[in-house]
This record gives sequence, structure tokens and C-alpha cells, in this order.
Amino acid sequence: MPIIKVIIPAYNEADSIPFVIKDIPSSVDEVIVVSNNSTDNTELNAKNAGATVLIENKKGYGYACLKGMTYIAEQEQKPDVIVFLDGDYSDYPEELTKIIQPIIEDNIDFVVGARVKELREEGSMTVPQVFGNWLATSLMKLFFGSAFTDLGPFRAIKYNKLLGLNMEDKTFGWTVEMQLKALKQKLSYREIPVNYRNRIGVSKVSGTIKGAIFAGVKILTWIFKYSFK
Repeated sequence: MPIIKVIIPAYNEADSIPFVIKDIPSSVDEVIVVSNNSTDNTELNAKNAGATVLIENKKGYGYACLKGMTYIAEQEQKPDVIVFLDGDYSDYPEELTKIIQPIIEDNIDFVVGARVKELREEGSMTVPQVFGNWLATSLMKLFFGSAFTDLGPFRAIKYNKLLGLNMEDKTFGWTVEMQLKALKQKLSYREIPVNYRNRIGVSKVSGTIKGAIFAGVKILTWIFKYSFK
């Protein structure tokens, strides 16, 4: 069986994180929750639920993901597959099995869970989120011939391929950076439709105008950077 590790960036997700961890399939070897400067009981609740807990005080989604990767790099036994998953319980962690299936069975390098409209709970994605996803993926299709339809955070990638991407974004551009670099390096990829529901608590990104604008600017910056590189 492949060695699978899950990285969950979490900022003040004390109420949701136990549910996320509980629903992750037992085939996963380690669940790593990276508390991104949380001020609530995220760390305690994650630890009590059985996760490895790391602390990253520099605020930013990318910072948290990179912290998890650094921790894994220092382990003697390296994983085969890394899964990224949000800590707000908007995704269905039990669907991890179908996210990694193309990697295990078809030798695909990279899989993104696509939050398709027919599987989304009403209100689970804001209008700016839906528009931002459409715009970003349309530009990727235009410039790179991409087949991506979503920038979904629920994703899996072979560990060696992840290292080869040399990820660097520290904030909201993490997901689109990964997809752009996968395209540039011609990794094999696939989208798997996943269910998506209203998160527990208020979003720190799409829940604020400032967060939504900042995320949008970061995404577009990465796309145009790679389009003319």
C-alpha cells in the first residue's frame, strides 16, 4: 500500500477540525494539521482527534502548507502521495479515496477535486469564488490549453512530483501556483468531481471583501507571470 499523508492548513478551525480528522479514511498514514497562528482551540482539538499538530505563526495558506512539507522532508520514510485538505469541513474527507484513486491505479501525477455545481450545497461557494474560479481556469485554458475547471483545495499529488514543483507562494496563490507549475512541467493530471458543503464558521478569505480581492489578485498575478515566462 502507498504511504499517504494529509496536510491540513487551519486558522481558527476549532469547531470543524475534529470532524475533518474523524472522516479521513484509515488508509492514511498521518494527518498533519498546521495551525496557522490560531487563537482558539484548533491545536488542542486536532491533537485530541489524533492528528500531528504543527504551528506556523506566519499567516498565510502557503506558509502553512510549506510548514507541513518541511516536516515531512525531515522524516526518514517519505510518503508516496500528499493530500491537501481544508480544515473547515466544507469538503468531504471520506472522498479522499476517490481523489487518490487515479494516482494509485492509473499512475496519474496530480488530482484536483472539482467542486462541480451539481454537487455543491447551495451557498457553499460565494459569487466571487465562482467567478474567480471561472476566470482563472478560463485563462489557464487560453494560455496553456488546460482542462482544469476548478482551483479546489482538496487535491492529491505524488510526493516526488510535489517536490519538483518547488512551491513558493506563501498566501492565497498556492493552489493556482501548483496547477500552473503542473501544466508547465507537463505532469499528468485529472479532475475528480467532489461534493462540497457550507463550511463550519466564517471564511477568512471569501467571507471578507479584502480577503476575496487579495486572493483574486494573487491568482491573476501567478497566471500572468507564467503566461509570459
